[in-house]
Amino acid sequence: PKALPTAREPMLLLAVTDFVANSAAFTYFTAGVLHRNISSGMLPQRFPLQLRTKNMGVFSPQLQERYQDLPMELHLWARQQPLISCHPDALHGTLFGSAEAFVVLPNTTRVPVFLLNIDANVTGKPTITTNRLGGTVRLTGLPAPCIPLPALCLAQGLSVPQVKRLETLLKFGLWLFGVPRANSECRPHSVP
Repeated sequence: PKALPTAREPMLLLAVTDFVANSAAFTYFTAGVLHRNISSGMLPQRFPLQLRTKNMGVFSPQLQERYQDLPMELHLWARQQPLISCHPDALHGTLFGSAEAFVVLPNTTRVPVFLLNIDANVTGKPTITTNRLGGTVRLTGLPAPCIPLPALCLAQGLSVPQVKRLETLLKFGLWLFGVPRANSECRPHSVP
């Protein structure tokens, strides 16, 4: 239990506990909202690695040999409920995700080629200035290495991807695009 400060004038007091934050995470997770599909056309042109088999051949050479220059899709989802802890200065969270890569054939059939588990630590800090409410998000690390699930790769006759390179690329992508996008969503908004 926390003692809330007493107010001498009208004010809005907002208290968030671990229970409230984790209840919201549980609700989003069980509702199936925590998923995203990324196609080759959705990545910014400046991103150093496009979702095409010729680019992903760096991680799995047989992929480019078997499926020449074809587009790919990446399906991302939370494989378990995110864990959130509230601290006086920020919200800290651990995200448990998975990413499955597909090759999109000319007839639009999707062929699964590899599956990775990706865990990440993030910190969110709310900001309030005069009549503006906002926040910032920071990636504080990928605590567990990306783990390939080789049964899927081997079923397709492909080598298991080089995980360290993929992990480095995912970190780069999160820092370059994921965190700035989250921060743009958290930019200050006027409070009436």
